[in-house]
Amino acid sequence: MNRLFGSKNSAPKPTLGDAVNNIDERVGNLDVRLSKINAELALYQQKISRMRDGPGKTALKQKALKLLRQRKQIEGQKDQLENQSWNMTQASMTTDNLQNTMITINAMKSANKELRKTYGKIDIDKIESLQDEMLDLIDKSNELQEAMLSSYDQVDDISESELDAELDALGEEMSYENELAESGIGAPSYLNDQLSTDKLPSFVDETEEKKTEIAN
Repeated sequence: MNRLFGSKNSAPKPTLGDAVNNIDERVGNLDVRLSKINAELALYQQKISRMRDGPGKTALKQKALKLLRQRKQIEGQKDQLENQSWNMTQASMTTDNLQNTMITINAMKSANKELRKTYGKIDIDKIESLQDEMLDLIDKSNELQEAMLSSYDQVDDISESELDAELDALGEEMSYENELAESGIGAPSYLNDQLSTDKLPSFVDETEEKKTEIAN
């Protein structure tokens, strides 16, 4: 029946924020009434202060007392409404904090779930094996580099005594060959290339050679 005649209330339910706004509006209306009462009391006070004692002054005092009672009632209502507004504001803040806490908790649950999935795919043993294999490859690469940098046919270290003996032997050999050259027996070996017959220049006198041809 409600669906047929559209009597179902589809309006959103009021929230704590709506209730707080409603109370604040009522408090504002009470403030307006209090302002008017205070203004009337100020006028009565001025009139009463200028009047002499008598029935007229007494009547004004009665009106002033009535306004004072109204003001106290309104102030009491205002205090109650303000307390209600404060309590609802605290409740609204608490609700917001709880909602934020639940959002944080749900986010943490989702994150932990994803982390468990991720870590479940990781094999620590395989990682350690991979690291060991990488270290072995690095060591082999270093050994290869050292092998490539090493030089071949390295001469063994020669001692200073061996060097002196070799120099003395070379000096004696050169002295012996010089002596042979001076005696006319032969030239030193280091001059053999320079004294080669193939490389000696020809010192033929072209003039004498022509004279010989004419005489013939």
